[in-house]
Amino acid sequence: MRARAAPGENGTQMIAARNCMTNALAALLRDQPISPGKVSLAWRTAVGDAVARVTHVALGPDGALTVTAADPQWTRELRRSRPLIAARLNRLLGDGAVKRMEISSRTALKEGKPHARVGHR
Repeated sequence: MRARAAPGENGTQMIAARNCMTNALAALLRDQPISPGKVSLAWRTAVGDAVARVTHVALGPDGALTVTAADPQWTRELRRSRPLIAARLNRLLGDGAVKRMEISSRTALKEGKPHARVGHR
């Protein structure tokens, strides 16, 4: 997915300012090996600081992103936003890096409930 560029002076292409940072970050991250730091940075960029503060993420070698949210309300919101989050993460980490998301809350983990497995395409 590329940002739409508008024609500028002398036939050059202009990119909207709102896309510059994300495009630059995506270009830098894509060529780096997957690491917990890279996944954490991509997560924070994809979901924002507020959601990042109440979640913990880990990406397994099989492409499963495990997301643990602070409570069930955040879990519901993450599930609703799953397609958008997955698209943003794959743009930052590389196409196909995140194959599915396993979303649960800390409350559910304490009660012994399993992760909700949520796949995406």
